[in-house]
Formats: sequence, structure tokens, C-alpha cells
Amino acid sequence: MSTEAASTLPAARLFPAEERLVEHFRNLKPDLPDDESGRLRRDAAIARIERDGLPNRRVEEWKYTDLRTLLREAAAPAPRPDARVAETARADARVLAELEAVRIDFVNGHLVAAGDAPAGVTILPLARALEESHPALADFDAVEVARGNALIDLNTAFLGDGVIVHVSAGRQAGAPLHLRLVNRGEAPFATAVRVLVIVEKGAALTIAESHEGDVAAQPNTLVEFVLGDGAKVEHVRINAEAAGALALSTVTAMLGAESNFRSVNLVAGGSASRHQVFLAYGGENAHATVAGVTVISGEEHADTTLVVDHAVPGGESRELFKTVIDGDATGVFQGKIIVRQDAQKTDGRMMSAALLVSPGATMNNKPELEIWADDVQCAHGATCGELDEELLFYLKARGLPQAEAAALLLQAFVGEALELVSDETMREAMNALAVKRLENRS
Repeated sequence: MSTEAASTLPAARLFPAEERLVEHFRNLKPDLPDDESGRLRRDAAIARIERDGLPNRRVEEWKYTDLRTLLREAAAPAPRPDARVAETARADARVLAELEAVRIDFVNGHLVAAGDAPAGVTILPLARALEESHPALADFDAVEVARGNALIDLNTAFLGDGVIVHVSAGRQAGAPLHLRLVNRGEAPFATAVRVLVIVEKGAALTIAESHEGDVAAQPNTLVEFVLGDGAKVEHVRINAEAAGALALSTVTAMLGAESNFRSVNLVAGGSASRHQVFLAYGGENAHATVAGVTVISGEEHADTTLVVDHAVPGGESRELFKTVIDGDATGVFQGKIIVRQDAQKTDGRMMSAALLVSPGATMNNKPELEIWADDVQCAHGATCGELDEELLFYLKARGLPQAEAAALLLQAFVGEALELVSDETMREAMNALAVKRLENRS
């Protein structure tokens, strides 16, 4: 269907939550930082929401995660916290507290502090960049397969704060950067934070992203990476949101020639979450590793959706996701590797493995390959099962109680993915969070 034909279709009937979103946008719009092009981006994003409504089970990519239902109560955007709340939240570090890093602190979706950047690294508040039409904004929406995505549209429409991180060519950022997003309050609220990370040719950066809070917030975070030729980025993300939170997040990466990108995500919080990753290969012989660990229980819902777009020759991608599901919780993995006609010599491997540790647990696996080239090596796999009874018997025969034996097996199961984190402090913190969640299972 052509764009012209689609634009003539009648608008979707808006549900109450969608009407609330449009109302929130109209109330917030006069106070949002922007130049003229930014206002046009926002207007186009909210227009698509008005036209199509929020995605639901009838939309294939959202078949297992009905955002219209999850956002039934669309909270209003959070106001900027006062100085006391901001300082208390900054001081009360609960996730990655031992990490020696340059901290960039967001409280309730607003940038409140940023440390001194290492040599060759620039940290620019996004609000200022938007108002000044900064040239770096041209790198927004660099990944084509992510455009038009509902979560990105919502983030674009309500975007109030964020940062641009720029690493100069050839620089090796010594200290990691820590994006620390904290939500504090009593009543639910929504946030929309956007981070653009530009790593020039031959540069390297390690960046951690942690989400925590004590309120049933509705955060929507977008982190975009643009890697120059030969650049190297390691990205670690932790979702430790409060019970009741609806955590929406997207990571995109445009990879230059012979660049290396690694992203590892841990879901250990929130009542519902959807984490999206969109990778695009813009230069030959680039390498990407994307991994994730999800530990959920009760009636929690966690969705990981991945699209890897190989458009040029010689790209290599590795994806590994581990999910442990307890109680009546539901896990979702949707992964798609696209190999376009010109992307010869592509090597792509994707694996999703889930352990169901209770009768009511549910896992939805949907791996896909879309291959248009003929000289490639691609494979995908998905497994779903219970703990190995023979291994449990072996451990119990050596004196371990049932619960301890099961915990050891579960830790080993998720540990395979977490071992991909090269920074020891980050890896140990993620292991500790995962173990805590495993110990609290029913």
C-alpha cells in the first residue's frame, strides 16, 4: 500500500488511554524544548498515534504484548523534581553503586546532573541541543527499520530531556559512563528520555544504563548509537524498576565498517516491560553481540523484541537470550535477522532459551530469518523447558537441598549470557540482582 493511500485511511477510533495521551501532548507541547524541525517531528509522531492508535494484539509485532491494554491508564508526564527530591535520589544509589564511572543522573525523566567527561568525550544536554538545532541531531533515527515504531513515536512526541554523548575519533574513553535513571514519587507518572551516543572512527566507549525507582512509573527510554568505522562500544542495561512499573525501552545502533557493538540487558524489575533492539549494518565487516537475561515471577510480563538488519557484506551478529519464568508470569522473545541481497558473507546466529519453573509460567518464542542473499551462514533456535531432573538428582545426591540445587542450576543458566559483560563490577552487580530475583521465586 502506498503512503498516499495509507494517509487517506480513516483514523482509528481512539480508546480512552489514547485520548489521554493526545491530551497530555497538547498540554505539554508549549513547554517542550525544540526548534522548528523538532516540532515537526513531534507533530508527525503524535499524528501517527492519533491515526493508528496504540499497537495491540492485532498488530503482528505486538501480538504477545498488547500496549493498548498495558497503557490503559496513561499517566501524565512527570514535572521537573525540586532540588531536594533530585539530590536525595542522586545520593540513594541502589544499582551499580560501586561502579567507578562518570555519572549522568536523571530523576523522574529530567537531567539533574552530569559528571566531568573524560578527555575526548563531550556530554551535551539534549534540551539545549534541541533549542539550538545542534548538528548532531541529524543522527536521530539513523536506523531505518526502527522508524515508525510506536514506542519511538511516543518517545519523540513527549521527549523532554536527555543527553548527546560524543566521542572524538581515536579516543579511548577510560572511565565508563553511567546513565542513571531514577524514578521517585507517590503517584504514577510518565517519562520520555532520549540519549544519542556518537562514537567516531576508531574510538571506544563503555556505557552503563540503570533504571530504578519506588513508584509505578511509565518510563519510555530511547538510546541511539552511531558507530564510526572501527569504533567499539559496550552497552550494559539494567531494568530494576519498582513493582507496578511499565518499563518501555528501545536501543538502536548504526554500525560503521569493522565496528564492534555489544549490548547486554537484564530485566529484574517492573510489572511489565518491552525492550526493543534495532541494529543496522552501515559498513562492511561489522560485528554485534546482543544478549539478555530476564527473571520474572508472579503475573509479570517481559517482552524482548530484536531486529538485526544486515544490508552490507561481511557482517557478523550473535544474539543470546535467557529467560527464567516463575508463577503465572509471561515471557516474550521476538527476534528477526534480515539479510539483504547485497549482504553476502553474512554470519548471523540467534538463540533464545527459557526455563519454566512453575506450572503457570508461559513463554512465547518467535525467531525469524529473512534471507535474500545466497552466500550466508545464518541460524536461529529457541528452547523452552523445565529444570533438568537428572542434574537436580546429581546435586541432591551430593548433599544439596532441593532449593539450593535448583538455584545453582538457574544461576548457571543465566550466567552464560551475563558472562558477556566484560566489566567485572557491572557483571557482578547484574549477577547479584539476578540471584536475588531467583532466590525470591515461589
